[in-house]
Amino acid sequence: MWVPRALSIAGSAARGGAGIQADLKTFQEMGVFGLSSVTGIVAYHPYTNQNVFPIELSAIEAQVYTALRDVGVDAIKTGMLYTKENISHVAKWIEEADTTNVVVDPVMVGKMDTPLLKDDAINTLITKLIPLATIITPNMPEAALLLKSNQQLTTVDDLKLAAIELKKLGSKYVLVKGGRLKGPAVDVLYDGEKLHILEAQRIDTIHTNGAGCSYSAAITALLAKGKPVQDAVKEAKMFITAAIRHSIAFKRGVGPPDFAAYHRHGELGVKENIIEFQ
Repeated sequence: MWVPRALSIAGSAARGGAGIQADLKTFQEMGVFGLSSVTGIVAYHPYTNQNVFPIELSAIEAQVYTALRDVGVDAIKTGMLYTKENISHVAKWIEEADTTNVVVDPVMVGKMDTPLLKDDAINTLITKLIPLATIITPNMPEAALLLKSNQQLTTVDDLKLAAIELKKLGSKYVLVKGGRLKGPAVDVLYDGEKLHILEAQRIDTIHTNGAGCSYSAAITALLAKGKPVQDAVKEAKMFITAAIRHSIAFKRGVGPPDFAAYHRHGELGVKENIIEFQ
């Protein structure tokens, strides 16, 4: 029996709602067999104030090669890679992998403003990994960092312009996530010819820890199942909108979406407006 398989190369989030934990839960909900390679552990140490605990490169490599050699994958997602050395090696492993479905979530800063990518690694991300991507999925601050812009994105028009500029970095598609905008939840997908403006209801909650990870993981899962990119993004947006609507409050801090909500409670619609360039 064939089962679609997806590999997440990302950080482990001790709170359980982001990173590889979010990816694997999302893969399961979307009917995909999930595999993982942990690049680091994100957790707050009460005595040292350390937030990120990197995994040595040989251990990351062993996990990736085990997944590729023993199981095989239909799609690969990258999340927190943290160092330029990790990014360089992940790019090499992706080039060697037997899949053309690659989702690069350029994780740079955590929900609690924890730095998740070293400053000297941004150029390596831009030059080595992004050109291999089927789709990149930056949020608004990440898009500004990738564009090396001192100005933050604040409007839907800013998202459109950012998507067009980011496409020049080499990925096939760009999805700029507008989660920090006011009003409806708007994201912009660009394929080099058309801008797809995706709009869903904005849910009034602070509990969105891991929403970006899960959104990108849902896209990865749907690509692994053979969906076209545009359809995968639209369904993934419905998935994460439902998950945020039924988000979970934790004992402390920002809680995560409910990854099971899409199938438990039903989907929420997404409006799409397409702007085609002549």
